[in-house]
Amino acid sequence: MLTQDILTALQGYMKDLKNDITFVVQTGQHEKRSELMEMLNQLATTSSKISVVEEDRSGVLRSAVSFAVQANGKDTGITFSGVPGGHEFNSLILAILQAGGSKLKLDESIQNMVKKVKDKLKFQVYISLSCHACPDVVQAMNQFALLNPNIEAEMIDGGVYPDLVEQNKIQGVPTVFMNGKVFASGKVEIAGIIEKLSAAQPEILAVGSDIDAPKMPMQDVTVIGGGPAGISAAIYAARKGLKVTIVADRFGGQVKDTMGIENLISVKYTTGPELTGSLVNHLDQHEITKKEHMRVDKIEKGMIKTLTLSNGEVFKTRSIIIATGANWRELGVPGEKENIGNGVAYCPHCDGPFYKGKDVAVIGGGNSGVEAALDLAGIVKSVTVYEFMPELKADKVLIDQLYKRTNVSVVKNAATKQVIAENGKVTAIEYIDRATNEVHQQKLHGIFVQIGLVPNSKVLQGVVDLTKHGEVLINEKGATSESGIFACGDVTTVPYKQIVVAIGEGTKASLAAFDYLLMNPAPVEVEELDEQAA
Repeated sequence: MLTQDILTALQGYMKDLKNDITFVVQTGQHEKRSELMEMLNQLATTSSKISVVEEDRSGVLRSAVSFAVQANGKDTGITFSGVPGGHEFNSLILAILQAGGSKLKLDESIQNMVKKVKDKLKFQVYISLSCHACPDVVQAMNQFALLNPNIEAEMIDGGVYPDLVEQNKIQGVPTVFMNGKVFASGKVEIAGIIEKLSAAQPEILAVGSDIDAPKMPMQDVTVIGGGPAGISAAIYAARKGLKVTIVADRFGGQVKDTMGIENLISVKYTTGPELTGSLVNHLDQHEITKKEHMRVDKIEKGMIKTLTLSNGEVFKTRSIIIATGANWRELGVPGEKENIGNGVAYCPHCDGPFYKGKDVAVIGGGNSGVEAALDLAGIVKSVTVYEFMPELKADKVLIDQLYKRTNVSVVKNAATKQVIAENGKVTAIEYIDRATNEVHQQKLHGIFVQIGLVPNSKVLQGVVDLTKHGEVLINEKGATSESGIFACGDVTTVPYKQIVVAIGEGTKASLAAFDYLLMNPAPVEVEELDEQAA
């Protein structure tokens, strides 16, 4: 299953193991058991510290393709149900390394929050092996388990357990259950998980005021957002020798959800996860403080700005670069929000496999909508593309490919009226023919919404001037209406929301921030206070 090249590379990683790792596999029969055992036994060859045992742990392990991860003979709370291949192979490798003693990837303040959980929490993360958004959630939950003995984390491959998928009415991944109840459904960021966890466990928010928590010195530049624009801005600021912090709910932003990228100049083809990895690797080459899986809850203006993060942490900065990007735009019709994860989805790459052999719709005839339809056409029974305007807005090359698909149809001049569901599952879409005003219904199993983006600017209201659509108004240098605050990327009024444009805009905003700092040196008393804090 694993090639010799992969095994050789893993041997290099496994040299860092400090703890003995044991895979405890449930005994029994399953059609995928041999595949699982082959993978685990191959992994055991990469280090003398890794072993595989088979035990009857009925009632603890789900089936004969479930296994627990132990460190030095003790359960870590991490369980995999299914064969963690595909995108989840990295989740397994990270679980081995982190249980083996490697440093966790979560920010220290988030780790402190997780350690404060006192109740017994059992998380179950339903995934599909083709979902590129799922590993982030699985890996976060695994780290939660390693940090706190009160927490358990189980990855469940929906393809291996279709009965559980049906029983729990799951139609989107990742779907997270906590103690048997839905905790999060559909695409969810780690920052969102932390917010939900703090709502369920309010005591963990006290970390923000911990006396022992290190106080961060005042920053020269704080970048809010971890997409191409934000990472570009942070790197350019660091190259100027400035104190730089970047705050992001996740690195990569919307780019991380893009599977095929062919318009990044000098790179013929890449994927969102690959590009995100390259961006973060470049970021790590510089002295930049990373605050990942966090959001900025409050911005206080002034010569010296004050930021309050979602974990309660507060610090000061001389300038800010906003690069918060945008999120998928919602239809805003009855039945949409109520059925997210139960037939309404926004990521065809993540959720498409759940609709194999079924009828689905894509709302939106722009590039993203047509690309989604092309992607789904190879999986589902049929795809219907609904476009609000009289003609599709996608590039001609994509439209030409669309009409070559025999299982794709297009409905133009269609205004979605509502999403119809029965017994917790989407069953139809209702739309209006804008040419005749006639109302139609089409039976289907899933709806993929691809109608553009909404700027992530909620926290900026009252801080900088925004357009009626929520975009940040900037000038040719990326400056906003507030002195010392700059903006770049998809959250701004800059046209053409493209990766290459965002990278350039991030660079420009960073250079403008540097010029601002030169012209506005920090007051002497502020520098003295900063030295005392350090």
